[in-house]
Amino acid sequence: MKIDVIGDVHGCIDELRELFTDLGYVLDHDVYIHPEGRIPVFVGDITDRGPDSLSVIKLVYKMVVEERKAHYVPGNHCNKLYRFFLGNKVQEKHGLETTASEYRALSTREQKLVSNQFIKLYRQAPLYLQLPELNVIVAHAGIKESLIGRTDKKAETFVLYGDISGQFHPDGRPIRGDWAKHYHGDRWIVYGHTPVKEPRIVNKTINIDTGCVFGNKLTAFRLPEEKTIAVPSKQPLAEEKFNSFT
Repeated sequence: MKIDVIGDVHGCIDELRELFTDLGYVLDHDVYIHPEGRIPVFVGDITDRGPDSLSVIKLVYKMVVEERKAHYVPGNHCNKLYRFFLGNKVQEKHGLETTASEYRALSTREQKLVSNQFIKLYRQAPLYLQLPELNVIVAHAGIKESLIGRTDKKAETFVLYGDISGQFHPDGRPIRGDWAKHYHGDRWIVYGHTPVKEPRIVNKTINIDTGCVFGNKLTAFRLPEEKTIAVPSKQPLAEEKFNSFT
């Protein structure tokens, strides 16, 4: 088994298509297929902020649900969009407003189609993906060793939002603990969620959210090769959105 874990896409459909091409995939009936049978894994937050979230939903739905040629785990933006499509009262900010705007521009029939696709995609997804044959776990914001195997509320909050403390930086960003420093497991933990300029490897964890939607690049992590491949972003650079760790 060989996989390509793809970092946070956030509606950047052009960069995603370019990344698939660079990874050696070919487009076949609107689905990207690798001639060697490699499997893409989306690490969550496929929508919001970027230019075309609905096209990403349609592509991921087709690859994961219809054709079963890919895997997907949800992120915090996915969770919020899911609740939006269910009709729950959610605040349309932090990126959701862009997806909501795209959605409202559709006809009623198209709205029903895309919302049903995303709801089905979300409901079928595991909270995080364990692939023992590659000794890897894919979780949107990562996962502490003590939470592996759990799907309770504490595990869900960590996987979707990271090691949050309930405190915030002056600019409103949540203050997060650096859980990766304390991870000593022998399985790879591949995650995203927190934008970094370069893939960040700490112990046996790798953060591949290289901030495509903030103007940097879209990154994939290949296993078992343990190799990253990235394509440059077409979005304007927002330097302040990136995290530096000490």
